Amino acid sequence: MDTSLKAIEATGIIDSQKRLILDHPLPVAGPAKVRIIILLPEKNEPSEQEWYQAADFNQAFDFLREPEEDIYSPNDGRPFNDKG
Repeated sequence: MDTSLKAIEATGIIDSQKRLILDHPLPVAGPAKVRIIILLPEKNEPSEQEWYQAADFNQAFDFLREPEEDIYSPNDGRPFNDKG
């Protein structure tokens, strides 16, 4: 009996009827038996937006607003096109 497992990370939601709905189809031909591990965020964990706001208003980063720190222009670097 082969006990090796392949991990696939996926995201989704649990609806009001306690069903798991994935954001995208899985890259697996079914039907197939699977094991599921569900990771739930902590209730008191800040959202991504809250992290951004905390960093934006944190005085530790005030030095980044100084003119001498503004060393880049829109013409610097190369475009980053992340296809996901």
